[in-house]
Amino acid sequence: MTSRAADRTLPLGRFLPTPETVDEYRTFFTTALRHPTMLGAATPTSHAVAATVAQVVPTTGTPTVVELGPGTGSLSGAIRDRLPRGARHIGIELNNVLVAHLREHKPWLEVVHGDARDLTVLLDKLAVDHVDAVVSSIPWSLLPDETQADILGQATDRLAPHGAFTALTYLTALHRTGGKRFRQRLEARFDEVLTHTTWQNVPPILHYLCRRPLH
Repeated sequence: MTSRAADRTLPLGRFLPTPETVDEYRTFFTTALRHPTMLGAATPTSHAVAATVAQVVPTTGTPTVVELGPGTGSLSGAIRDRLPRGARHIGIELNNVLVAHLREHKPWLEVVHGDARDLTVLLDKLAVDHVDAVVSSIPWSLLPDETQADILGQATDRLAPHGAFTALTYLTALHRTGGKRFRQRLEARFDEVLTHTTWQNVPPILHYLCRRPLH
């Protein structure tokens, strides 16, 4: 039996782009040109990054996972693949073009058109009192100091004791003031802060994996 991936494989291991992938890149680059600081990324994240991020997703029970800034949904599919039946997968996206893209191409994702700064209010409207995992793709190192502290505080406060928080950033962001400040805040908010670098992505992506929120 031939898999879908194999059907679309070219010689030398390259892959034919699907119509959805082409549309994802088109939407991403159009949005990046119009709002460069909103995405904080040069390209959509790779499958290797998505697979690493998805490892924080619970595979049993009825968990709730929240994506902050899912963008074009390049991480969403890998998250969905791990979620058990009955789970909730919520994406909070500020950009209206990306919201429309997600609703068209990821109809299974519970898309909320809103600002991560209003996380507590948005989750209250959805009747979500705790979250099992938060996956963040927002550009933390580019956020003003107060905004960074506000969003992270709300995300941490809503996490269950066993919950996990993961955020993505470029390696270069580690040396920026905002990047250093974000790392310090993570260490103050979580009992455990681990890092992992996905070198296959261009440019390389640093993952923060944080557990046991300090409420």
